[in-house]
Formats: sequence, structure tokens, C-alpha cells
Amino acid sequence: MANWINHPLTLQGHLVELRSFDESHLEALTSLASDKRIWEFYAYDPSSPERYRSVFNSALSDREKGIQFPFSIFDRDTQKIIGSTRFMDIQPNHKKLEIGTTWLHPEFWGTPVNTECKLLLLTYCFENLATLRVQLKTDENNIRSRKAIEKIGARFEGILRNDMLRENGTHRHSAYYSIINDEWLNVKAMLSASLANRIVK
Repeated sequence: MANWINHPLTLQGHLVELRSFDESHLEALTSLASDKRIWEFYAYDPSSPERYRSVFNSALSDREKGIQFPFSIFDRDTQKIIGSTRFMDIQPNHKKLEIGTTWLHPEFWGTPVNTECKLLLLTYCFENLATLRVQLKTDENNIRSRKAIEKIGARFEGILRNDMLRENGTHRHSAYYSIINDEWLNVKAMLSASLANRIVK
């Protein structure tokens, strides 16, 4: 059975391009990932080159299996990689997936980049894949991430307690959000208007 999402895939916006992982991206991603600020609320810390290589290879393997689909985020002005995101928990039989493992270099925190990334990903989900549900989750204590998810119009569903085990042995409670197909047109209009207001022409 063919995978639901085929590689290569590029999603292009005004500010960024999302390009499916390629070996040529590894060096730039590894350099960016070395900033430990990025991983404060993650269950793991891939800031060392060896650890990030493992994460990268695992993502490629999961893409072959059809259960994840990772992207590098390219800044269109500089054509440089500024972060990464991916589709996860891909379940074509139920027409649903998760958007996650999204990270940006801190230089781009608080900019319209995350909004455009989510608009590109969600548009592909609902308008190309005809998904019924797109899920997002984050550490319950990651207030910056939770606010970003809420700003894109996702509905809070609750806290899943002891959802993940961090590498340091502590438990992570996760805040779960979703957007369903019936909500998409309103979410798209809101996201598009928000993005247009924030992009400097």
C-alpha cells in the first residue's frame, strides 16, 4: 500500500517553504538544533550532533513506513533552513494525523513564520488529504507553545496526564488540541487574515 503522503513534497508560502527532509539538510539542521533553548520542553534533547543525527535518521525511517513526514523550514528571503516541523501519527484509515515536533531557531520566535507554517500544513491536510482531524499537543507547562497553538484556532481538548516519559525519567503531562474538518474554513479565514496583517509588504 502506497504512503498517504508522497516524498518529495514542498509547501510554499510568502515567508517560508516547507521541504521534505533530504540528506542535504542535515548539516544545517544539526547546527540549528545545537541551541538548547529550543528543547526546554521536549521529552528529549537532540542538541548534540550525534543525537540529532539519530533523530534525523529515525524521521527518515518513519517516513518510509508512512507514519511520519518531516519537513525542513526554509526562509524564502535567505533560502536558509530556520527550523523543522512534521506530520506525525499518520492514520490514513481514520483520515487523521498530528502536526508536531515543530521548532524554530529562537531568532524566529514570535514572528509570523509559525503562523504561515501551520497555514501551509493545515491547508494541505484538509484540502489535499481531506483529513477529518488534525491534532496538536505540547507540554502542559509550555505556555509559549500553547498560546501559539491557540492562536491558530485549535480547540483545547484537555490534559493527558503522564503522557510521555522524558529522557531524564520525569513524567510529562501533555495539553491536547485539535482542528476538525467542519472548523477548517473558519480557521483558514482567521489564519489568512492574521498572517496578512503581520506580513510587512
